Amino acid sequence: MKNQEVSRIFRDIAKILELKGENIFRIRAYERAAQAVDNLQENLEGVIKKEELTSIPGIGADLSVKIKEIAATGRLKYYEELKKKTPQGLIAMMEIPGLGPKTVKKLYEQLKINTVEKLEKAAKSGKLLKLEGIREKTEDNILRGINLVRKGGERQTLNSGLLLSKSFVDKLKSLKAIDDIEVAGSVRRKKDTIKDIDILVTSKKPKEVMDKFIHLDLVKEVLAHGETKSSVIAKENNMQVDLRVLKHESFGSALLYFTGSKEFNIRLRQLAIKMGYKINEYGVFPATSMKNTGGPASGGQKDKKLAGKTEEEIFSLLKMAYIPPELREDRGEIDAALENKLPKLIELNDIKGDFHIHSRYSDGLASIADIAKKLEEFDYEYAAICDHSQSLKIAGGLSEKEVYKKLKELKKVNQKSKIKLFAGTEVDIASDGTLDYSNNLLKEFDVVVAAIHSGFKQTKAQLTKRIVNACKNKYTNIIAHPTGKLWGAREAYDIDIDEICRAAADNQVALEINCYPQRLDLNDINVMRAKKHGVKLTLGTDSHQLNQLWSMELGVAVARRGWLEKGDIINCLSLNGVIKWLKK
Repeated sequence: MKNQEVSRIFRDIAKILELKGENIFRIRAYERAAQAVDNLQENLEGVIKKEELTSIPGIGADLSVKIKEIAATGRLKYYEELKKKTPQGLIAMMEIPGLGPKTVKKLYEQLKINTVEKLEKAAKSGKLLKLEGIREKTEDNILRGINLVRKGGERQTLNSGLLLSKSFVDKLKSLKAIDDIEVAGSVRRKKDTIKDIDILVTSKKPKEVMDKFIHLDLVKEVLAHGETKSSVIAKENNMQVDLRVLKHESFGSALLYFTGSKEFNIRLRQLAIKMGYKINEYGVFPATSMKNTGGPASGGQKDKKLAGKTEEEIFSLLKMAYIPPELREDRGEIDAALENKLPKLIELNDIKGDFHIHSRYSDGLASIADIAKKLEEFDYEYAAICDHSQSLKIAGGLSEKEVYKKLKELKKVNQKSKIKLFAGTEVDIASDGTLDYSNNLLKEFDVVVAAIHSGFKQTKAQLTKRIVNACKNKYTNIIAHPTGKLWGAREAYDIDIDEICRAAADNQVALEINCYPQRLDLNDINVMRAKKHGVKLTLGTDSHQLNQLWSMELGVAVARRGWLEKGDIINCLSLNGVIKWLKK
């Protein structure tokens, strides 16, 4: 339904209030509510029907009423009133990374800049240099930020793609005319960002299916309406969704084709040709029969079909192992499948714990006891409670005194908890590569997760050296979100990932796959590089709310795309196995 619409409105309200200089706690309340809605696994529509809005962390009675108003009318009176008093372009300008409310206000009051377009023009012409505190480097960063926001607008996070796909599939499943239904494309391959959604169905009543599809309440605009293919723009995300109705005997070949990737499909076709076959979305045929028909453009289905009902029978015909969708990127998976050397990819149920969770001690919303209780639902053996260190004041970093208070509480909770809660910290890596706590304090922790949270614009050599030095500290166990990527807000740091992998391997430090939907860092490419260097990896949800713990499945998707097996990931170890690893 309206998850992203509600979170967008709440974030805009927070920005407007920040521009107005309103109470910081009120601003944070809207930001946290937006984040909570973003991380829901279900549509708000269902939560409203069950009258469970106030069960969402950060949603009280007042915000609950506002969500219901948005759901019922598509707008919020309070938001509309705020917008009337604020130039709309200023809100868009605050989306640009590094542009805070004070700078935006200064740009508006002193240079009359009230749109992103005017800001871009002023930055390119050097006009911004007239403002105190603005340098040429600042202008360059603003221009990069504008490009980053525009680039982010073209794609959505994997989480958004999965949620929207599920919404459409759930609605279509109620139609008896549909026999089979599957999501294809980049959603099925679990890419970290999604441009559009492809849904395939089999049905003997295609017209009925298409009529239902284009009239779903999820649809904002109909782009095309045909008997076997229709395209719409979804209300949520403005993402394009394509639906194709297929014959049952071609469902496997169509699923293979429309799952892609393009590069994988090309390599598979080349292989088929060498073996005397022709493969397309209709099926697999003898290459000779295609010469007489002109291929699928003239029908295709009239040829002698050798396979196409399922993907499995196509791979079998080509004498290769079944290739999981996440691997279909032409990175050597076809050769590995022909030699029966594909990795046995990690599964979600292989995960026995979470190495990165925040509590109320820093910037999380849940108590340690509440986290322990919630984790029981995941059937984990252990988890690490890793709050921020002292220098990160904005995230409630813990002083030494607060650390000992937390350690004391952890001991009490562990006496009653069904799972082991490790005393962890997400300790900041300073500009010189030292850690934010002394070694005397670090040794009190079970798990030390080191991370960069400032100085993002340092040189490649400086950033790399910081992380390498952190790896060399004997108390460091894990490097969190190693490249610093934050979707739609910040690109990955310019670092030497190979040098970092070597340092991690030499010092038996794990690199994290951060499962947070806007991060997914390391990405699949860097995961593969880490594995080649012999580096172990951990999965951490970086949860700040209980309803974010589910995002482990996103991290598992990245791990699978990176060819990881159980032996590559510390989270797959038993509790005793983890304790032994930590002692190393």
